Amino acid sequence: MSAADREARRALVWACAAFAGGVLLNFDRVPAWTTAAALLLIAWRLTTERTSARLPGTVARALLALAVVAVVLARFHTLNGLAAGTALLMLMSALKLLETRARRDQFVMVGAGLFLLLAACLDRQSLVRVPLYALQAWLCCSALAVVASAGFSGRAALQLAGRALLFALPLAVLLFLFFPRLPGAFWAIQRGGQAVTGLSDTLSPGSIVKLVASYDPAFRVQFAGRAPPAEERYWRGPVLHDFDGYTWRRTPGVFHLRQRLQYLGTPYRYRVALEPTRQRWWFALDTPAQSPDTNVLLTYDNQLLGSEPLTEPVSFDAVSYTRTRALEPLGAFGRQQDTAPLPRGMNPRSVALAQTLRQRAGSDAGFVQATLEYLRTGGFEYTLTPEPLGADPVDDLLFNTRAGFCGHYASAFVTLMRAADVPARVVTGYLGGEWNPIGGYFVVRQADAHAWAEVWLEGRGWTRIDPTAVVAPERLRRGVFDLLPDALATPERLLRGSAWLTRLLQRWDAANAWWSDRVVKFDYSAQLDLLSRFGIRSPDVRDLGWAFTLALLGWLAVIAWHIGRSARPASPDALARAYIRLCHKLERIGPPRAPHQGPLSFAATVTAQRPDLRHSVHALLARYAQLRYGPAAPGTRAQDIEEFRRAVARLSLSGAVSG
Repeated sequence: MSAADREARRALVWACAAFAGGVLLNFDRVPAWTTAAALLLIAWRLTTERTSARLPGTVARALLALAVVAVVLARFHTLNGLAAGTALLMLMSALKLLETRARRDQFVMVGAGLFLLLAACLDRQSLVRVPLYALQAWLCCSALAVVASAGFSGRAALQLAGRALLFALPLAVLLFLFFPRLPGAFWAIQRGGQAVTGLSDTLSPGSIVKLVASYDPAFRVQFAGRAPPAEERYWRGPVLHDFDGYTWRRTPGVFHLRQRLQYLGTPYRYRVALEPTRQRWWFALDTPAQSPDTNVLLTYDNQLLGSEPLTEPVSFDAVSYTRTRALEPLGAFGRQQDTAPLPRGMNPRSVALAQTLRQRAGSDAGFVQATLEYLRTGGFEYTLTPEPLGADPVDDLLFNTRAGFCGHYASAFVTLMRAADVPARVVTGYLGGEWNPIGGYFVVRQADAHAWAEVWLEGRGWTRIDPTAVVAPERLRRGVFDLLPDALATPERLLRGSAWLTRLLQRWDAANAWWSDRVVKFDYSAQLDLLSRFGIRSPDVRDLGWAFTLALLGWLAVIAWHIGRSARPASPDALARAYIRLCHKLERIGPPRAPHQGPLSFAATVTAQRPDLRHSVHALLARYAQLRYGPAAPGTRAQDIEEFRRAVARLSLSGAVSG
């Protein structure tokens, strides 16, 4: 194989490596067959290069390309959007490998690797993926160096790419901080429809149990002052009004005026950092005083409902109260909605129990207390693994199994209330939160999902009632994992069982929270806030432009200084200094040494004009050539250089005249 063929093969290997890195970055966001097909085509192309096998012809490649488009369209029902576009780019680029022959084709493959890196960055910006993105950028830049420069070794390419990326890093930071970001977005990217763990707008007894195994954070909360006690940290999510005997659902498309409330007790000010849920609701502490955003509606049942599903992390500031009093009676629509008749013929024993307790109580408030007392003294158990419920699930729970989770008890309690014509509804959300002392915030995990009830009581309005609190009172002050440690998977159980691992996890979570809040969510308002810290009052886009321009000029000045410093010739060593001194001596008796002349050529020029110096001058210059370019015995070089320096110093040209 010729040297040119070896260079071409090496360039192809690097281009394939850059493309394969982009494929692997997206393997968990596209169908598995897409990744497998791309990697298979890479392996096929490298094999054909090694064996000199024939590649498919133009017609075969065209048919394969059409087939790829058809398959992607059938799988995603569109060619638009991040998931479909990434899969199409991955497969079409892999097909491009089947016609890579020239250097231009290899540049295309490296470019595909960079575009796949961009797709991964658009999809996920978590801190744990940053090193992977940096490695892929380094690999692609190194591949560009190998493809562009024949004979460039892999080690030299990696070093060159690493230095270039390090020099570009300050510019990237300047662009990130000061390049003006207009509010909104220039384009909208359709994301994939992969499932996200979290609450839904329906509740069946036991459905929340599915979330308990998830240790993923749902959101983080940082309070501006004192945090509410653990038993009051109820984070409101979907409020469910409709019940078919098995499942509670949120009433869709119902909006009417919110009741006027009197807020009691301490106002809690806090900041919430929500994780993407692909749902519209925003979680807030108990009863928010107002909507935190113009695109978020505070509904009549105190939900925060966004105009669009949450597909990106979002942070907002809110003020909430944990105690309120209604200033007006329950309207006709609200009473009708939350006293809707139960399905006819279902749960007859529960209906009879509710009517009996209500007659004995004499008031709605007394009925609530009687029902809670029934749950407290009825031998009920709090468990994640209750027995399956039958056709009358509430009857089964209250009179047979007597074991359940928060969703079971909230559903049963509201059923009893409505059976006695007391307005009641189910509220789902989260309870509690784990304190992170490193970041100074509470992290609320999916496992903290909870369900409770709200009952309308005259003179008080909607009142939170948590039937789980009477079955398992410790749940209000402790998390599910503390009460039911077996709910955790083995890795999470090991983490929580070790103090130092828990601290390590808290530090990592705090780093992720900082990254999400300070980097991922860095927007136009954050840029203006940054400028105000530098003393620029009421900054606008022009101030951002000037700040970026000045920072860019500073960066260019530093780069120019570094390049000039690198291009400056190195200081001559002892041997070179002696040689320069010798040349200066000889220039007094003859023509100066030309820049292109080596020592032996210069010796010939000097001795042609001064034959009388042939022996001494030629010997000195020949000795320099041997010391500079010839092999030297170990340990003798310093001594030989010193002898040469002394010989130059002893050389006397006194009385000599130019010939």
